[in-house]
Amino acid sequence: MEKLMESQKYSNVKFKEKIMKIKIIFGIIVIVLAVGIFYFLRIEGTEIRPPEDDPLTTTNMEITSTAFNNNENIPSKYTCDGQDINPPLQISGTPENAKSLVLIVDDPDAPAGTWIHWTVWNIDPKIIEIPENSVPAGAVEGETSFENTGYGGPCPPSGTHRYFFKLYALDIMLDLDQNAKSDDIYQVMEGHTVDSAELIGLFSRE
Repeated sequence: MEKLMESQKYSNVKFKEKIMKIKIIFGIIVIVLAVGIFYFLRIEGTEIRPPEDDPLTTTNMEITSTAFNNNENIPSKYTCDGQDINPPLQISGTPENAKSLVLIVDDPDAPAGTWIHWTVWNIDPKIIEIPENSVPAGAVEGETSFENTGYGGPCPPSGTHRYFFKLYALDIMLDLDQNAKSDDIYQVMEGHTVDSAELIGLFSRE
C-alpha cells in the first residue's frame, strides 16, 4: 500500500513538472510572438527613405568635356605626350545653395597609389565652363603628386589608366593656401558637400 502511494506521489510530481515546463515554453512562445508582432507593425508603419540632409542621394550636377566622353580616351593634347594642358570642362546642375566648387583630378591606377594630377578649389559655383589651358578666376590651385601646383596631364608608365575628374559643390569657401594637398582639401570639406559629379577619361601611352 505504501509503495502504491509513493508511486502515485512520484507520478503527481512528474506530472506537475511537465505542466510547469509546458507553461514555461508557452510563455516564451507568447513573448517571442508579441515582440515579433510589435517590430513588424513598427516597420510597416515607418516610411524608409534617405535622410533629407543627405544631398548625394539626389545628384543633379554633371561634369562633361567636349574633348572626350565619359570612359573614353583623353586626347594626347591634354597629356604629357602633348601640350600637357587641362581639357575643356563643362559644368551643369550646380545646386543653388552651393558657395564654391572643388575639382580634383586623380589616377587610382598609378603603381605608387592614387596620383593627384590637379586640384582646384573656391571655384565660382555659377561657372558653367572651364576652357582648356585655364584656371577659373578667383580659384586656387593646390599641390599635386608632381610636387608643384597646377595641372599635370596623364602620363602612365604602362597600360591604360583611368583619370577621374571629380567635382564637388560645397556650402562653404575653403580657407587653404597653395601648399594644400588633396588630403587637406578632403579634410576641410568633410560634411560640406551638397552635390558631386564625376567624369572618367582613359589614356595609355603609345
